[in-house]
Amino acid sequence: MTANLQQDFGVDSLPPAPKPTNRTQAPSWVKNALIAGVVFYLLLVLFVPALNVFVQAFSGGINGFLETLTDRAFLSAARLTLLMAVVTVPLNAIFGLCAAWAIARNKFPGRALLISILDLPFSISPVVAGLMIVLLYGRNGWFGPWLQAADIKILFAVPGMLLATAFVTLPFIAREVIPTLEEIGADQEEAAKILGASDWQTFWRVTLPSIRWSLLYGIILTNSRAMGEFGAIVVVSGSIAGKTQTLPLFVEEAYKQYHTQSAYSAAVLLAGLAVVTLVLKEIMERKTQIKDAE
Repeated sequence: MTANLQQDFGVDSLPPAPKPTNRTQAPSWVKNALIAGVVFYLLLVLFVPALNVFVQAFSGGINGFLETLTDRAFLSAARLTLLMAVVTVPLNAIFGLCAAWAIARNKFPGRALLISILDLPFSISPVVAGLMIVLLYGRNGWFGPWLQAADIKILFAVPGMLLATAFVTLPFIAREVIPTLEEIGADQEEAAKILGASDWQTFWRVTLPSIRWSLLYGIILTNSRAMGEFGAIVVVSGSIAGKTQTLPLFVEEAYKQYHTQSAYSAAVLLAGLAVVTLVLKEIMERKTQIKDAE
């Protein structure tokens, strides 16, 4: 081929091919400065505050920490926090699956608007979400007179707290499942139906195994947000100790009352829940990556 080129262009030899040029690399001091900046920022906003929580929680000794964990108000707050998660996570799991199925498997007018509405809890402040519930179910709200006449209490009670928690955790499962459903397509589901499987059998044996990791990932995120929600809950609950006080509200109230160790001890428990969530999240991500690689 080289000889043909020499003959065509009438030259004895061709110039050597240009060597690929290396991309300009940043000086080492720039990399080191960026790494040092990231480490300093993480120390400032994450590691030092987290370490301080544990130091303050055990500043009065292990006995003070254990006393907080056996305090009646703390136990009531822990039970109520667990109730928020136990009720809202299954509800949003069912809603999220239905919404994801409707959006991923159907093309209809207003689909983009529906997705935008589904994302509202991400864009609205939790405090504003709590205020919306107050304006709807409060004494002077839209449904207030009817609820009062029926002797149904929503605000400053568990039902209002459940509504607020369900609202702020609404999009997580749907947002995790929709991309997975769109990626796998509907070919396997259609094949199952052709072979005689019912809709329920198709869901359990074909669809659910394909989206299980995305579903579990969304459940973990929903549970984490449900247990740690503060803004919407504080608006609708009234933060009544022993009645409408979750763990985040207990931390705030204990700190305001100068019960520093109690506040930090409860914060340690919430931090532990956050660590467990992160570990489970990492496991789900690795499982998803392995599944994609296969």
